Amino acid sequence: MSKDDIRRDGMRIGGETVYTEAVVEVRYPYTDEVIGTVPAGTADHARRAFEIAAGYTPKLTRFDRSQILQKAGALIGERREDLARWLVLELGICHQHAIYETKRAQDVFQFAAAEALKDDGEVFSCDLTHNGKARKIFTKREPVRAISAITPFNHPLNMVSHKIAPSIATNNCMVCKPTELTPLTALALADILYEAGLPPEMFQVVTGWPADIGDEMITNDNIDIITFTGGVPVGKMIASKAGYRRTALELGGNDPLIVCNDLSQADLEKAATIAVAGATGNSGQRCTAIKRILVQDSVADAFVPLVLEQAKAIRFGDPQDPETQLGCVIHAQAAELFEARVHDAEKAGATILYHPGRDGALLPPIVVDRVPHECDLVMEETFGPIIPIVRVPDDDTEVMRISNGTPFGLSSGVCTNDLNRAIAYINGLNVGTCNIWEQPGYRIEMSPFGGIKDSGNGVKEGVIEAMKFFTNVKTYSLPWPG
Repeated sequence: MSKDDIRRDGMRIGGETVYTEAVVEVRYPYTDEVIGTVPAGTADHARRAFEIAAGYTPKLTRFDRSQILQKAGALIGERREDLARWLVLELGICHQHAIYETKRAQDVFQFAAAEALKDDGEVFSCDLTHNGKARKIFTKREPVRAISAITPFNHPLNMVSHKIAPSIATNNCMVCKPTELTPLTALALADILYEAGLPPEMFQVVTGWPADIGDEMITNDNIDIITFTGGVPVGKMIASKAGYRRTALELGGNDPLIVCNDLSQADLEKAATIAVAGATGNSGQRCTAIKRILVQDSVADAFVPLVLEQAKAIRFGDPQDPETQLGCVIHAQAAELFEARVHDAEKAGATILYHPGRDGALLPPIVVDRVPHECDLVMEETFGPIIPIVRVPDDDTEVMRISNGTPFGLSSGVCTNDLNRAIAYINGLNVGTCNIWEQPGYRIEMSPFGGIKDSGNGVKEGVIEAMKFFTNVKTYSLPWPG
């Protein structure tokens, strides 16, 4: 990319595009070249944005909000290729996965547009007991002063959409700080929303280094709610500093796919398809990616070759090539870490079945069999396209114990044809989601999503739950004779 092609973007504060002399460089993981810059904003920039947000009172009707959200979704569809291009450039995922992300973001805005039209207030009659009165109690939901949204690198469009769409649907004002690794897509989304009719005070985007701007995104006096998606250490730090503010912390995952021993050969092929797709989608950079495949001993020898065959068929390489099925991870340092965990697992007794070689941030789909379940490769969140197979006993209780034996509790998938076993796993796995015959992360964009333990503080996301979280319930009552 020539110097003339480098995208030099600014923050979006109060309807203005704000630049700073110091900048943050955004790099294309595949080549490590600079493809854009954003301002190295400071606490003062965030403070100004929160003052604007808290000082603005949105007057959009439900119809207005729904129309803006619908229009935003339509614009994302119209600009799919351009958005996908920048997703590929700043994140390094393949073009196919980038296109998929734009479609997910469209879904978010479509669902939020529909939910904005619903009034979920409740009515309580007061003449229900011997102490009753001729009154009715009503509830309504009201927006807060300002919402702080801190978003991660792995879904630069969809994660920001999951914050801002419910915020718009509930007439809130939000200040978003996207990660310094992938900030460009959030700025493009802001412009789409303004074009769709959103007052700029309702969505502002600040950029910069966490050390310079991070604390203000947590401690500013105008913040009522913090919504954060990212890593466990930062999430716990936010929790410690947030004080009385409400926090939604969607943190890491170490999601298993459990392959049970009641499966036929055809079923095992289906399970292998789920396993490989779930481990490598978005370059494995999803909190809900399959990080461990727990296969019961009696079917493992039949299952592992099926996984290996599918992994070898994946075309990995240049993320901009439309035929590429697997692009990069976020940077070479991450790829080195994950590769090192593979080799550490090998030293602990695992067998590497397929590893065609790493090239910088380009990490291939690496298949590792007989992984000891206590090693870092499967105990930590390995955020790349590794396919680790852990052979577990033909004892569902023991499998659940192993599955539950990490600090995380986000999602899980189970492949079984036995309904009683499926129900036992749904009840026995300590996670926020349990999907039978599907990837752990499967959901639609409005269904509840979130984890427990180190995966989150139990607050659910998804459009409907986020809309509830972003509002205060006001109760009022009136005389109601008759």
